[in-house]
Amino acid sequence: MELHDVWFVLIAVLWIGYFFLEGFDFGVGVLTKLLARDRTEKRVLINTIGPVWDGNEVWLLTAGGATFAAFPEWYATLFSGFYLPLLLILVCLIVRGVAFEYRAKRPDENWQRNWEQAIFWTSLIPAFLWGVAFGNIVHGVKIDAEHEYVGDLWDLLNPYALLGGLVTLLLFTFHGTVFTALKTVGDIRERARALALKLGLAAAVVSLIFLLWTQVDKGDGWSLFAMLVAVVALVGAIGAIRAGREGWSFALSGVTIAAAVAMLFLTLFPNVMPSTLDSDWSLTVTNASSSPYTLKIMTWCAAVATPLVLAYQSWTYWVFRKRIGTQHIASDAATH
Repeated sequence: MELHDVWFVLIAVLWIGYFFLEGFDFGVGVLTKLLARDRTEKRVLINTIGPVWDGNEVWLLTAGGATFAAFPEWYATLFSGFYLPLLLILVCLIVRGVAFEYRAKRPDENWQRNWEQAIFWTSLIPAFLWGVAFGNIVHGVKIDAEHEYVGDLWDLLNPYALLGGLVTLLLFTFHGTVFTALKTVGDIRERARALALKLGLAAAVVSLIFLLWTQVDKGDGWSLFAMLVAVVALVGAIGAIRAGREGWSFALSGVTIAAAVAMLFLTLFPNVMPSTLDSDWSLTVTNASSSPYTLKIMTWCAAVATPLVLAYQSWTYWVFRKRIGTQHIASDAATH
């Protein structure tokens, strides 16, 4: 296997890690409107992801940096062609981070309510747009012989990509609902489990349509296997949450996301951005990659840094592993 193939796999793994981790905290952000009944419950939801949300975003930074270094042509075409949606995602992530930090800076009710609104919208919008972006990457876009995107914004809003956005939104919200059930106690936990069943069924239907569409259009034996894993894991996650086994359900919903993303990358390879104008103009792991020397240096750096990052993030989740509930929110903190 060539180094550019290795880095394609590593970038796929980084995106899987990002969607697994950021997926549930996007979902929890959406739940601040769907599940929380009052300010105290919103505080509980925010506290479940408070210690980890910023660490989850490291995976996005690493995936973007790895793409820039390993496949500069892919990075350039992707970020120039998808400029508006990716800029909107970036703005949402910035505002979302500010909202988490600034919400409790003032006791004013309007101040806190506005930041809570920001958390909801800046969780929902990226959860949808990431699916739209990856749907377009897999489906293919208008790339010319110079490897430049020559389409417009409306070309990106095609039915396949929009369905992909709905899939990620539903899967992430289901993932976040299961995480909420795993991390909370009391009434909010019971309502999270009930909501997870409904969201899981909706996600299963929509995801099955999207994955079948992908398989029929571009799939092979490996992608079919990944699709089956995703479907079986999602059914298992729904069954586990129904049985009150939140830990198993969360693990299986994570497997669903991982297998679905893996399927997309399997259908994509050896392309990184297919051209709908001419297949010869597609960006591939060969014509979009950096030099072998650059990839070699990156490989050594990744071998040293990755275990340290994984160890630290695992330790963070272990430290903040306990469940919380409304009884853990002090009365004067409900408005802070």
